[in-house]
Amino acid sequence: MFKLVDITKRYRTSEVETLALSHVSLEIGRGEFLAIMGPSGCGKSTLLNILGLLDSPSEGRLFFLGEEIARASERKLTLLRRAHIGFIFQSFNLIDDLTVEENVEVALIYRGVGSAERKRRCAAALERVGLPHRARHLPQQLSGGQQQRVAVARALVGDPKLILADEPTGNLDSANGDAVLGFLSEVAAAGTTVVMVTHSLEHAAHAGRTLDLLDGQVLPATTRLAA
Repeated sequence: MFKLVDITKRYRTSEVETLALSHVSLEIGRGEFLAIMGPSGCGKSTLLNILGLLDSPSEGRLFFLGEEIARASERKLTLLRRAHIGFIFQSFNLIDDLTVEENVEVALIYRGVGSAERKRRCAAALERVGLPHRARHLPQQLSGGQQQRVAVARALVGDPKLILADEPTGNLDSANGDAVLGFLSEVAAAGTTVVMVTHSLEHAAHAGRTLDLLDGQVLPATTRLAA
């Protein structure tokens, strides 16, 4: 799915240079559930942005689905992102004035899916997360746990090859957090690659593998710092 070879990411302003990632090499397989952990400022978000094709490395080689894309154009990255990647955010990122069904449908509109097929897929995705009866509701009419399940449905509806989840349980109680982790485990078991950023060792335990970052570098597998 992904191969990162000696990836470095620098952010520069007129006055300072920040090294966000330093010589990161990593492979992520198809259907793998990977958790990324580390303290604030360690490079987790930068790595997730690179995996989500939202940012490009300053140095190194990046392969996605067998194709090298480290120097790909923004248009190329956008097309790959739309076709293959679903996102789940801590803050849900739902559109307030769209219904639940419309929020899920947005992911398919960007992919150019026809109206009838969009309706079918949206209904199936909402059924999958247990919210078919909420399709006509607005986000503010839902609990936080329900809103995150809508976000999961939106990520799944396009049948992506990769789901990136950034602290997906951070704003949820334990029951709803466990439900979201259950969905992620299910889709990984079905063959979709899942990469999740988390501060929770308990939640990371749901993943098949945990990657620990510190100061922009991958720690050895035997090393574990408190997040």
